[in-house]
Amino acid sequence: MLTLDNHILFWLENDLLSFAISAILAGIIIPKIILIAFRKNLFDEMNERKIHHSLVPRLGGIAFFPAMLFSVLLIIAINLRMESGIMSLALTPKLVPVFFEICAIILLYLVGIADDLIGVRYMAKFIVQIISAILLVCSGMYISNFYGILWIHDMPMWLSLIITAFIVVYVVNAINLIDGIDGLASGLSTIALIFYSVVFFQGGEYIYSIIAAGTAGTLFPFFYYNVFGDAKKQKKIFMGDTGALTTGMVLVFCAIAVMCAKPDFLDVDYNPAIVALSPLIIPCFDVFRVYFHRVRKHRNPFLPDKCHIHHKLLALGFNTTAALLLILGASVAFIGVNVLLSPYINPTLLLLCDVVLWTGGNILLTRAIRHRESKTGLDLYH
Repeated sequence: MLTLDNHILFWLENDLLSFAISAILAGIIIPKIILIAFRKNLFDEMNERKIHHSLVPRLGGIAFFPAMLFSVLLIIAINLRMESGIMSLALTPKLVPVFFEICAIILLYLVGIADDLIGVRYMAKFIVQIISAILLVCSGMYISNFYGILWIHDMPMWLSLIITAFIVVYVVNAINLIDGIDGLASGLSTIALIFYSVVFFQGGEYIYSIIAAGTAGTLFPFFYYNVFGDAKKQKKIFMGDTGALTTGMVLVFCAIAVMCAKPDFLDVDYNPAIVALSPLIIPCFDVFRVYFHRVRKHRNPFLPDKCHIHHKLLALGFNTTAALLLILGASVAFIGVNVLLSPYINPTLLLLCDVVLWTGGNILLTRAIRHRESKTGLDLYH
């Protein structure tokens, strides 16, 4: 019989193995994808909205889901083959939501590949995202309690299902749209996934912790090739819609799992909604702001442009590395401050502080850009 220390060590080893196997497998696959992309001329098109000025493949996300799935299933299979009762006990109640999540990811993975290779209409992608959201709520994973955010607690099931489906589609698109400079989407996602993995581990939701760790593992080698790879030496790659959509689906699954966990999952003082949503603040807030910015400017809110937070930092003269570090640092700060303050501050007030801080920061950035434009005579941001 496992002691408490051995029990914790058992799951810690599985988490680390999940991360390591995913990282190694993705690290093997991604260079092969780059090689094939250059041989078949499969590149991300260059235009005035894009930051890069060289031919770069956008198929890196093809490696994510297979690497994560292989590592998670391999770890579970090995433990079951060794007749690990502790794995069986943890796995059984999670089979239904995990299987539905896999089905949802497969749909997004397939539509992502199609979009990266030949292009897919936005409405077709949107329909697939809605179907994926429906699959997730069909598993019994839906948000029935906002834990005091906007003074909302328990909700009727019909409203819970609608809100959950909306959040799934929103977060998946937010991760896709924030993918504007090297390392940004993968960096924000890695921070969030490591955070979720730790939260699940501490709360005893070990299967979810393994999934989060495995997904984070796939992003590590990609981050290296995406940020440090040299396009001229054919060593650089983008994640494309395949990577952004599948990663976004795992992230929103983790967030919903935190909010659906058993009552004693977290320390009683921590607010589950704040813990779940804090890692997603930057992509979600940025997409919301960009959407209304486009509407205010009488533009199509669904067409891409250059008004995301990273575009603002670039317009101020920051290089992509500095912009990346600032945004990743802000994400860590949002997570840390929100989680630490959640036991002491009303969740609605805390969310309002986040909104005010984000809005105020963006106003200051815009004013700084206008000041720089007046000095240089250049149109830097619109």
